Amino acid sequence: MYFGKIIFSQIIDHLPMHTFRRCVNRYRGHYKVKHFSCLDQYLCMAFAQLTYRESLRDIQACLRAQQSKLYHIGIRGKVSRNTLANANKVRDWRIYADLAQALIHMARRLYSHEDFGVQLDETVYALDATTIDLCLSVFPWAHFRQTKAAIKLHTLLDLRGNIPTFIHISDGKLHDLNVLDKLLPEPGAFYLMDRGYLDFERLHTLSSFSAFFVIRAKSNLKFRRLYSHPIDKTTGLRCDQTIVLTGFYPYKRYPAKLRRVKYYDSETHTTFVFLTNNFTLPAFTITQLYKCRW
Repeated sequence: MYFGKIIFSQIIDHLPMHTFRRCVNRYRGHYKVKHFSCLDQYLCMAFAQLTYRESLRDIQACLRAQQSKLYHIGIRGKVSRNTLANANKVRDWRIYADLAQALIHMARRLYSHEDFGVQLDETVYALDATTIDLCLSVFPWAHFRQTKAAIKLHTLLDLRGNIPTFIHISDGKLHDLNVLDKLLPEPGAFYLMDRGYLDFERLHTLSSFSAFFVIRAKSNLKFRRLYSHPIDKTTGLRCDQTIVLTGFYPYKRYPAKLRRVKYYDSETHTTFVFLTNNFTLPAFTITQLYKCRW
């Protein structure tokens, strides 16, 4: 018979409990709480995520089936569907948001030297959004279309370790590029984005913070070529140009120079055109950076 620790308990041992208690005290998480603590709530929800529970009733049934083992995984209070639902409703969400930021900070230090496919010392982020469909009758506050509800999840992913460093949940109607207003650009970092984030005023803001971006250009881009750099066409490169925007409003919003890199992918037989404000990296490295976003 095995007398060691339960696997879930071994995972929870990695939690910075001192940090968790500080988060609870910061937002008075135990105000008027007698039995079901914030740690009990967190452990129940973490267990539900790791074991793919589908409802509060499912969580209750699963945990009560192993009532004698709950103490050994750290749950001291009685697991009840109503108690768990009330805790999820009234407890301050910032407790777990601050804990998540602390865990992200720990994880990023562990993966700070991991190779993600490109030899680069700077931090590389991939920014994207996904729409999550919901039932309109259950989530009337998330109105998206006439017969559909939805929310949009905006995620900034650190490619070293694939760790999310920024998550914003909005209604399904919010355009992707609006989330750029909520980002705090990191100087020297690279931000990889698709054409949905092409807004020259916001890109200029990124550039003013000494951050770099790599983004796909639209087919109707109007520009004037200032210089063409030599390239090796055997790598798939088609051009490496220094350009300036010529449209009245685009030039007004981004008056600085841009770098335009055209690349042909022989595997998918697709031609990509990238815009970036970085003029030091080789053109092929720029294309490989965007490929890491996939």
